[in-house]
Amino acid sequence: MAFDYAIALTGGIATGKSTVASLLALNGMRVIDADTISHEILDDSLEWVKETFGEEYIIGSKVNRAKLGTLVFSDPHAKKILEDFLHPKIREEILTRANKQDTFKFPYLIDIPLFFENSAYDIKESVVVYTPADIQLERFMKRNGYSKEESLIRIASQMPIDEKKKRATWVIDNSKNLKHLQNECEEFVEKIKAKYL
Repeated sequence: MAFDYAIALTGGIATGKSTVASLLALNGMRVIDADTISHEILDDSLEWVKETFGEEYIIGSKVNRAKLGTLVFSDPHAKKILEDFLHPKIREEILTRANKQDTFKFPYLIDIPLFFENSAYDIKESVVVYTPADIQLERFMKRNGYSKEESLIRIASQMPIDEKKKRATWVIDNSKNLKHLQNECEEFVEKIKAKYL
């Protein structure tokens, strides 16, 4: 049975999930990153992207993810085509890596952005990186340079962060500065060790 020791790491756009994944890895947690896997699969599928969406979505030997992202966020049909192609492949790769991690018999994290939205993984426990919605919007606009309207459309494509917080087993609060976040991550790792060691 896969995912015996898995904990889903999730959050919302611009809540700081990638930073948390890095901090938890620095604290000794093993992390499987669904985004990295999807990027690898996408770049390995250049021909498919070219045939499906057109030459303009390729730069050199890589997929122009920013341009493809703009397309799929504004066109539900294109989004479905991309997800139907990518998700089974991502799932298969996560499963392969999770089976390997389960042999260590100690918790590991699977960074899954849409864990609650898609319910595609039978993982019992989850940790949500939480940022209040107003700070999330502010950080997203600053990070990506999008207008408020475009940012709200992207954030609205996911379940509200407060709803994710309610569903989580654990919450890592990222509403303050980096020092606070480091402490939150260290405390989380201590809780996991206390529970499983």
